Amino acid sequence: MEKAILSEALNGIFMTFILLSLFILAGTFLRAKVPLFQKMFLPASVIGGFIGLLLGPIVLGNYAVLPIPQDWLAIASLLPGLLIVPIVASVPLGLKSAKGKKGSKKGNTSRNVFVMFIILAIIATAQNVIGVGTNYFFKITGMLENGYATLGAELQAGFSGGHGTAGVVGSMLQGMNQPYWETAQGVAVTTATMGIIGGILIGIVLINLAARKGYTNFIQSTDSIPEEMKVGFQKDVEKQASMGKESMQSSSVDTLAYHLALILGVSGLAILAVHYLKVWNVPVLGQIPAWAYAILMMYAVWGLMQKLGLDWSVDAKVKGKISGTLTEFAVVAAIISLPVQAVFTYLLPLVTMVVIGLAGTAMLAYFLCKLYFKEYWFERSVAVLGTCTGVFISGLLLLKMVDPEFKSPVLSDYSLSYSFNSVLGFALFPINFGILIEYGVQTGLLFMTATLAIFTILLFIFGKRGGEQHEPVPVGE
Repeated sequence: MEKAILSEALNGIFMTFILLSLFILAGTFLRAKVPLFQKMFLPASVIGGFIGLLLGPIVLGNYAVLPIPQDWLAIASLLPGLLIVPIVASVPLGLKSAKGKKGSKKGNTSRNVFVMFIILAIIATAQNVIGVGTNYFFKITGMLENGYATLGAELQAGFSGGHGTAGVVGSMLQGMNQPYWETAQGVAVTTATMGIIGGILIGIVLINLAARKGYTNFIQSTDSIPEEMKVGFQKDVEKQASMGKESMQSSSVDTLAYHLALILGVSGLAILAVHYLKVWNVPVLGQIPAWAYAILMMYAVWGLMQKLGLDWSVDAKVKGKISGTLTEFAVVAAIISLPVQAVFTYLLPLVTMVVIGLAGTAMLAYFLCKLYFKEYWFERSVAVLGTCTGVFISGLLLLKMVDPEFKSPVLSDYSLSYSFNSVLGFALFPINFGILIEYGVQTGLLFMTATLAIFTILLFIFGKRGGEQHEPVPVGE
């Protein structure tokens, strides 16, 4: 009997993954064929997820075109919270420190990375202030009677974290025994969708304006966007990028399997640690989500591997492909199980925080980069705008629009600063949400405002305008 129940449960999980795969394929096809999706640069996982949502029983009920079983939708709603553990655990693996070039450029390179890191932190914290501030405003004015403590914190989660971070929100609130975790996860998915669309559109407008004013170093308009970026695939075999290096011999173990085993092994240790902390009723520590322990444990494992001289066995690109794959499935799962009715309850504050958030993010990215960088300030600003309204790939996309061949040093600075900021973001997540739940919206807002002030002061003190000097590259060269 137990085997039959277990078999049925595993079959449900397996079929859910098959369903998610079909939605990813459908999204890939539509991205390649529909000009609107190409202009909006929507990821295939987002397109596929909304196909499942809009044609499924959550939106259409008994008239669903895709009669997805409720059990599968329940599994899908839980998947982002589970998949986020290995996704977050993979962050420190293969992480390299910022290394400057010889001579005087060393300090400038480190300085550029640090300043971009602080700017990313300022914008993310400002998004928290805007989101939670909107919640507080609607609460004190009586315009929102049934709000929950962490409403508004999803703005930063969706904007600076992307769709995958919705799983972090759901997992964390579920671990804190908050009954609204599924609604909050849905709100985070919504802000992520609005953010990625709004950020790309604003970025394209800014790039065209900047090109006319001569702020860009490599392009004159966005007409030069490569076709493969629009359709989402590269047909030319010679131009197809490599997924990474094979550090292992397949006669022993597949390289992909080795990297996945490292990530899942550490994830398992983290989940086990949380389990026993709860069994032993350890206060505070037992309430910390598994992904937080996973990232700390991976730092220890990666540090040990470096000490033992085993860092050669890890390829950052292979690791990135694993976390990217898990993220694609987490995104589709979060979207097809989005609790539409619950999210629509908070439509007015949601739209308000998104509009203010998009405007504030664009202005901060533009003016802070212009103020604190001499060379390639606009290229840096669009990279920051993209990642603070979507994900790393969104920033990379906008950067490629203004620097098609990546001739500037922005990509390397941006990559390192983004990695460090991701670690900081995951560290602040449980703190911000914990304060909101334990002490209320007002105290949480004060804490976030104080954090924003600290980052701003750090930028003012250590971000004295400067940076590496480069010979300007003529447009069209």
